[in-house]
Amino acid sequence: MNNFLDKIFFRSHNLDYISQNLINLTNQTPANRIFEALNTYSESSEVRYVGGCVRKVIKKQIVDDIDLATNLKPSEVCDALKKKEINFYETGIEHGTITAIIDKYKYEITSLRKDVSTDGRHAKVEFSLDWKEDAARRDFSINSIYSDKDGNLFDPHDGKKDLESGNINFIGDAESRIKEDYLRILRYVRFFINYSNQNHDPKIIKIIKKNIGGISKLSSERLLDEFKKLIRSNAFLRIFKDKISLELIEIIFPQLKNLENFKKLNSYALDNLSKVDFIFLLSLMIIDGTDNANYFIYKFNLSKKDQKRLKSIDFFYKKNVNIKNFTEKNFNKIFYYNGKQAVLDIINFKLFTSIKVKKKLLKLVETYKDKIIPTLPIGASTLMTKYNIPEGKILGNKLKLIEETWVQNSFQISEKQIQKIIKS
Repeated sequence: MNNFLDKIFFRSHNLDYISQNLINLTNQTPANRIFEALNTYSESSEVRYVGGCVRKVIKKQIVDDIDLATNLKPSEVCDALKKKEINFYETGIEHGTITAIIDKYKYEITSLRKDVSTDGRHAKVEFSLDWKEDAARRDFSINSIYSDKDGNLFDPHDGKKDLESGNINFIGDAESRIKEDYLRILRYVRFFINYSNQNHDPKIIKIIKKNIGGISKLSSERLLDEFKKLIRSNAFLRIFKDKISLELIEIIFPQLKNLENFKKLNSYALDNLSKVDFIFLLSLMIIDGTDNANYFIYKFNLSKKDQKRLKSIDFFYKKNVNIKNFTEKNFNKIFYYNGKQAVLDIINFKLFTSIKVKKKLLKLVETYKDKIIPTLPIGASTLMTKYNIPEGKILGNKLKLIEETWVQNSFQISEKQIQKIIKS
């Protein structure tokens, strides 16, 4: 009976661009295999698109990820996928999420849920068969829009209407929703910047500021992952026209000392903003000549790889650097010992933060973009056989001096230079 009422009151058989593009999403990606596997598992089983992919279709944006919801339990989802020989892994099975993999596509499939208890950071959930119950636990109306494979919408909280009118509305009581998961404060900023064309509701902002201290309960990984979604979104720069959203970000991330620099990006930076990655964008925000970058790295527990990148840029700019230092000869040492990424990061940092775009820097980017790290043309075995240097500390020191001379001389070294080092 509930399923019948859903169809009467909440489905929208809208044979327009929304339906057509959702149908295309089904037919032009392997999503149709997921629908076929789960919809045919039992007489009552069903799977629907949900969240970002539906939202982006409605707003005529590019769909770059596909999330699905189903009334099957996680174990049943796994069983259904196995039967159709679809690869998957258990992303977060305790919260009901299975990730199916077909070709290059990944599909997060989450079982319908209801919250049993929350602490502002995590929620204990029970699996459900009720689509309205699942929708009611979501944060914003624009995230509670579902669609079947044929583009028929299930929209119990009028998310489509809010999306089209530019309203970011919490589902239910805003303060209760925030206290369930304080990450929703940052998500509010992201969705407001990207989809709102209204003013902030003063009551909502008052509630957010009252509860913003709860952000400290969140793991650094969740907080940084959500911030990444914000600054990688197409509308990120709109935040500088929204004093309230900007203030909230500055409260949540006081380490972003250079955030205001994004208000005055030059033409090169604007053209390349979508081409650089999250860690580089972070460097522009946190590197300021102090120990701020090191504190950020410590606080947010970044990976060793990301730490190395940020520290390379930070170390370079803590020195007395001027444009005369930006030469191929000077960068060859960084290129050889730290890699191509370090060189490109350092040059791009200067390009992004300069008032004027210097051709000299652009040329350096082109030089190193496709450059391959060379191999030292002489090794320990050559020194031992050709120059009779025994294995040991002296051999190591001589080889190190040869390598340093070779790097300093733009990866060239003569026989005469080698002999001079050996004899010294």
